[in-house]
Amino acid sequence: MKNILTLVVLFAIGNTFAQQDSTAVYKKRVLETTEVDFLTSYYSQDGDNASVTGGIGSEELTDFTPTIIVSLPLSADEVLTIDAGISSYSSASSSNLDPFDGASEGSPWVASSGASQQDTWASLNVGYSHSSDDRNNIWSANVSFANEYDYTSIGLGGGFAKLFNEKNTEIGVKANVYLDTWKPVYPVELDAYKQTNGNLNQGLFQGVDILDQNGNTSTNWSPVTGFDLIKDKARNSYSLSFSFSQILSKKAQMSLFFDLVKQDGWLANPMQRVYFGDVDNYYIGNAASIANYTSSSNKDVFQLADDIERLPDSRFKIPLGMRFNYYINETVSLRTYYRYYFDDWGINSHTANVELPIKITSKFTLYPSYRFYNQTAADYFAPYEENVSTSEFYTSDYDLSKFSANQYGFGVSYTDIFTNFKIWKFGLKNVDFKYHNYKRNTGLSANIFAIAFKFVMD
Repeated sequence: MKNILTLVVLFAIGNTFAQQDSTAVYKKRVLETTEVDFLTSYYSQDGDNASVTGGIGSEELTDFTPTIIVSLPLSADEVLTIDAGISSYSSASSSNLDPFDGASEGSPWVASSGASQQDTWASLNVGYSHSSDDRNNIWSANVSFANEYDYTSIGLGGGFAKLFNEKNTEIGVKANVYLDTWKPVYPVELDAYKQTNGNLNQGLFQGVDILDQNGNTSTNWSPVTGFDLIKDKARNSYSLSFSFSQILSKKAQMSLFFDLVKQDGWLANPMQRVYFGDVDNYYIGNAASIANYTSSSNKDVFQLADDIERLPDSRFKIPLGMRFNYYINETVSLRTYYRYYFDDWGINSHTANVELPIKITSKFTLYPSYRFYNQTAADYFAPYEENVSTSEFYTSDYDLSKFSANQYGFGVSYTDIFTNFKIWKFGLKNVDFKYHNYKRNTGLSANIFAIAFKFVMD
C-alpha cells in the first residue's frame, strides 16, 4: 500500500505559483480564488512473491483512489487546503490471511473470498499557510487523519520557507509527526492457535487433518515462538525536512533536499507470515499437492505459518537528493530528479527520474518520462524458507529485498487559462492524464492510470 500511496501523492503535486512583491498601494493575494482539484487513480499489479503468504504466492491487487483537494483563500495572506481521499482495494494476497475461508484447503496462488480480500482506506489532511506582506516568509501547518481496518494514523506538522535574493533563492524546513496505532490482524491459523491455547482439536483445526511434509497426519505443528499477541501497538514516525532551491538563470532551476526520519514502535506487519528453513513444514489440504507447493499449479494445499514477520522497534532513514529543471526552448523542457537513500536496516537505494514536457499546442503538452530504482536488501530479509528460527528478526517481504525497477510513462496535459468550460461557478483550468508501467526484476509488474481536473472559482 506504501508503494500505492507514494504514486498518488507524486501525481497530486504538480503546480507551483510565483508571488509578487507587495507595494504600498496594492498587495497581490497569495491565492486569487478558490481552487478545486479532483484526482482519480487506478492501480493494478501482479507478481509471485506475496508477503502475506511468506514470500510466495499471488501478488494480484487492484486499487481505485478518488481524491479531492480544495484550496480556499482566507485572506490576502492566508490559504486553507483540505485534502480528502478514499482508497478502495482488492488483494489476492491479503485475502489469504484466511486462505481456508471456512473450507479445509487453500493455496497461496488462489485468492480467498474472505473479508480481508478487500478494504477501504480513508484520509483527511487539513493544511494552513500564511505569507508575509512581502511574500518572502511563509509559515505552514497541517493536521491529518487516516484509517484502515488494521490501523489508524494521526499526523501533525509545520514548516517555514524563506525567499530572498529577489525571490531567486528559497530555503525551507518542515517537521511532521505521525502517531499510528495498529489494530492487529493475524494469519488465521496463528490466531486460532492462540485462541485455543494450542489445542489442535478445537476451533479452526477441529475435524481437519494437519499434514507433515510427507503428507501424513500429524499433531506436531506449533508456531516456533508459541506466538504471543502484539502488546505495543504504536507505530510512530518523526521527520525533519530541509530544502534549498535556486533559480540559476532564465532557463535553469535546481533544488536540493535532505530528510531525517525516525520511526519507533511495532514496525513489522502482523499480517505477514514467515517460514523457516530449519523447522519442519505442516499443511492443511491435499497431500498430493505438497510436492508442488511453490508452483502456481498448487490450488488446494496451504502451509501453516511458523511465525509472523518480526523487525526491530526502531528505524532511522535518510533520503537526500536534487532536482534540476531546464527550459530548452518554447517546445521542450527537461525535468530531472535524483535521490539517494539509506537506513539502519541495511537498505541503500538510488532513484533517478527524467521527464521531457513537449508543448504540442498552446493548450496541450505531452510528458514522456522514465524512472529507474534499485536497492540493497534489508539485513533481516530472506526468501521463503530461507530465514532461520534462531534469528531475532526476520521477514520475507520483497519490498525489503534486493531489486531494481524500471518505470516508463507518459502524460497529456490540457490547459485553458480562460476557463471556458464551466460547472456552476467553477471554470476548468487544466486536465492532466498520466500512465505508468512499472516492472521489478523480481517479477512484480504494475500499471498506473491517473487523471486530475483543476477548477477555479470565477
